[in-house]
Amino acid sequence: MTSIHRVEISWEDLLAAFTNGEANLVYFLDRFTGEIFFVPAAEEDNEVRQQLDQHQDRFLEIPPFDYRIERHILAGFVASVTDAELKGLLTASMAGRKPFGKIEDILSFYPREEERLMLYKDNFLSSRLKSWMEDNNLFTSDTIVHDPTHP
Repeated sequence: MTSIHRVEISWEDLLAAFTNGEANLVYFLDRFTGEIFFVPAAEEDNEVRQQLDQHQDRFLEIPPFDYRIERHILAGFVASVTDAELKGLLTASMAGRKPFGKIEDILSFYPREEERLMLYKDNFLSSRLKSWMEDNNLFTSDTIVHDPTHP
């Protein structure tokens, strides 16, 4: 029978690790303490990495937030834009066609769409994080069903 080990994990710290785009850092979650920490990615032969590899049941690597995920989010957002002119600008920007600008710069002229992108990104990342937690048998206190016959 599997036992439930309860630890407190900071949602903000976990989300920050999940959205970290620094390729030179690898984030981990300690399943026993709830601590979130990072190690340099380049130092795969060091003692810390060896300990992490030996205790994979305890230390869970947090997937990186990389360019591919950012592009996926932006592509999904651009597909949802209804303003044809704005959609054309954003599509050209993503394709790198000239004249183009950064998507953030383009959206600064469309405050509602800029806000919608932030909400879209937050929802995407929250959903991705929750799926990762479920895939790794990590549950939040509001997802645990309490049996009233067992205190």
